[in-house]
Amino acid sequence: MLNRIVIAAAAIMMTAPLAVAGPIDSACVRSDRARGNAPLCGCIQQVANQTLSRSDQRRAATFFRDPHQAQEVRMSKSDRDNAFWARYKRFASRAEAYCR
Repeated sequence: MLNRIVIAAAAIMMTAPLAVAGPIDSACVRSDRARGNAPLCGCIQQVANQTLSRSDQRRAATFFRDPHQAQEVRMSKSDRDNAFWARYKRFASRAEAYCR
């Protein structure tokens, strides 16, 4: 019986995603607003991993240090910025719903 439990636990550990800090998580933990809320920041990073490329994650992480940068991107007339902003809004909506 104990062997079955150990094997089942090992199988779960091998299939569970590893918690890896990404750019969103790192920026979130350092931000004043999150106040080091590691579980929340980790959750937001998980959503980012599912919805944003690494490049988009690095760009979005800058918003934690400089929120005005988000406003600049949102108001931009650039097609590249507009496409990024659409992806960012989708990410933010999902993170808000999932990480409550």
